[in-house]
Amino acid sequence: MAVIANRRAAMMLFSGASDMYSHRVRIVLAEKGIEFDLVDVKPGDRMEDLIELNPYNEVPTLVDRDLALYDATIIMEYLDERFPHPPLMPVDPVSCASHRLMLYRIQRDLYAHADVVLHGTEKQATKARKDLRDNLIASLPAFAARPFFLSDEFSLVDCALLPLLWRLPLLGIELPRQATALTAYTDRLFRRGAFKASLSEAEKEMR
Repeated sequence: MAVIANRRAAMMLFSGASDMYSHRVRIVLAEKGIEFDLVDVKPGDRMEDLIELNPYNEVPTLVDRDLALYDATIIMEYLDERFPHPPLMPVDPVSCASHRLMLYRIQRDLYAHADVVLHGTEKQATKARKDLRDNLIASLPAFAARPFFLSDEFSLVDCALLPLLWRLPLLGIELPRQATALTAYTDRLFRRGAFKASLSEAEKEMR
């Protein structure tokens, strides 16, 4: 994905072209129409600028003037508060807490297994792939219940889910025929303009 503005924007994102955590942040940026400079970081790169900003030398890392943030969820919530329109989190404390809890569960129940599939041993990946598939199947009623995941409005929870769901073929995950609600959800949201705009060339080639 090219830099949005020809001039240097005040905001900069260090992002991996195939990194699913970076993809989460790029979806939020696209949903809100935020101008930013994109710095593509390839796996194994040790960029001096990034090391100075993030002691873990990891993507995604967001720079907003004098502020440097890392961890996808922290960045996503910051962007939603910094640019409140359109809102991607509920306003009331109870609903907001429920959304934050779901972001935590998505990390524990889905992304943690996906990381093992991508980076673990063959034996570890086989078990993680099964656990990931089982957790998705267990979530099927939630995909059927409302227009978006556990919500009537598109939210950060959807922004967190979509990069992983986009990578299911890459992860070797085949869903059963009864997963029609999840298939309908992905078919609809993958057509969303902001989602299409968030895709890097490497991600477009995943499907």
